[in-house]
Amino acid sequence: MAYLDIFLHEAIRLSQEPMKADESGPFGAVIVKDGKIVGRGRNHVTRSNDPTAHAEVEAIREAGSKLKTFSLVGCEIYASCEPCPMCLSAIYWARLDALYFAASREDAADAGFDDALLYEEIAKARDSRTLKTEQHLREKARSAFDLWKDKPNKTPY
Repeated sequence: MAYLDIFLHEAIRLSQEPMKADESGPFGAVIVKDGKIVGRGRNHVTRSNDPTAHAEVEAIREAGSKLKTFSLVGCEIYASCEPCPMCLSAIYWARLDALYFAASREDAADAGFDDALLYEEIAKARDSRTLKTEQHLREKARSAFDLWKDKPNKTPY
């Protein structure tokens, strides 16, 4: 069995365990570096009352902690399902080299996990979104970015 299959099977196994234990939703993910799993994640949204506790985010958190870095360059993520917009963004922020997934977002939607609204909302202009969004105190807030730009010992990310 190829590495791809081994790691996707592990992600799928992780997606099934919380379901059997009645802990949370049917999603699992693993992060791999140099052929070894360095992060595992299961969906813990309802168990932890944390809407960001998706499997991919949990796997990223564990891998970052284990590897002691916020940059997961050199790592790949294997997910039981195509990531939602939040998780896909986290994957980009973590700078993972590759994403491999099993079930599609259409499969998730068929089971009641529909991210279509999120994909649509992200593509809209801020003033066209269904979430009330207003900008205030821009100039005051921008001063933090000026401090960042001038900071000689910053850690870019």
